[in-house]
Amino acid sequence: MALRSLDNALPMTPERPKKQAKIVISAKKEKQLSDFGVNDENIAPGPPPSTEASIDYISSENLEEFQDPEAKIQGLVGGLESKDWLKVCESLNDTRRFAIYHSNLLLPILEKVVLVMVKSIKNPRSALCKTSIMASSDIFKAFGVQLIESTSDALSQLLLQLLLKSSQDKKFVCEEADKALSIMVDSMAPLPLLRKLSACVGHSNLRIRAKAAVSFANCVSKMDLKGMEAFGLASLIKMAANLRNDKLPEAREAAKGIVVSVYEAITENEEEKSEFWQSFCQSNLPAIHAQAMVKLVSS
Repeated sequence: MALRSLDNALPMTPERPKKQAKIVISAKKEKQLSDFGVNDENIAPGPPPSTEASIDYISSENLEEFQDPEAKIQGLVGGLESKDWLKVCESLNDTRRFAIYHSNLLLPILEKVVLVMVKSIKNPRSALCKTSIMASSDIFKAFGVQLIESTSDALSQLLLQLLLKSSQDKKFVCEEADKALSIMVDSMAPLPLLRKLSACVGHSNLRIRAKAAVSFANCVSKMDLKGMEAFGLASLIKMAANLRNDKLPEAREAAKGIVVSVYEAITENEEEKSEFWQSFCQSNLPAIHAQAMVKLVSS
């Protein structure tokens, strides 16, 4: 049988190229990828954007005075009470500028400002808390006398929050609170401040009590004999004896500081210092505590 000629065969249809599958990414998904920095498969993705705005902590010497303080003071309290925490931080720095350069304008609203600052210190956002503590330091420098003489409890509230933050917060907040407490002691009259602190020295919270004891001891170290007598020498030595048995070493060290300050003040003009001190302790303390106070100054 003759084979059919190949010329009469049906032509071979060339194979069509396969279509590449298209990957459709929704606009929403594309935005998510873009937000995370994924624009090309050959480019390594970058870190996700930070949701926490950065805050610059400005030192007091770098703050500048206002060009128009009278106009600026009108919105200060409103800014401090804002729900936008960045706005509050800005207003706290404005408060510092008023305290440094325009204290006469801040004085009429000082109590209200301090109470709002207390609220900011309680805020769990560390940046806001630290900025408010920094404002406290500048407030103490400018208004130490006015605050300690005020009948308002604004200072007491502020003091308690500073003691709390110095004892149990993040390290950089604790350090700022310690600094503010030190400035407070340096800026206020010792006797009325000592009376404010005495309530905190007996606080049920161990850490608050220890931090209060440190400020108390620093305050006593600034006093002369007359000031100590006005507070009560017996009260000072009894408080020191109680703190000497505290659970926290910081409180015990503060107790030693109080004892040394009292000892130096009352024995300054005495020839027989040891005998005079022993007699003083025995007349104001139980025997076991008196003996401990005597040993403390001789060690």
